Amino acid sequence: MVLLVAIYIMAHQIGLNPDLDFGAGAYYYADIPEYENTLDWDVYTPSLPYVFYVVVFLAWGALMYLLWKLIDRNR
Repeated sequence: MVLLVAIYIMAHQIGLNPDLDFGAGAYYYADIPEYENTLDWDVYTPSLPYVFYVVVFLAWGALMYLLWKLIDRNR
């Protein structure tokens, strides 16, 4: 259903800005000139070391893998 809606939106060019011709990328806000000036980028500075975020990401992945194995084994 979602795929059909996406195809409908692209076929009828809903949401496409004709002034910004970037091809398929025109649907993404990141392609709009000077878009980076619309956000306050200083708000998104990390407060912890980068390694911490990598470790949390890997730990979450390992936890989800183990949970998946547990669920699959109990089926």
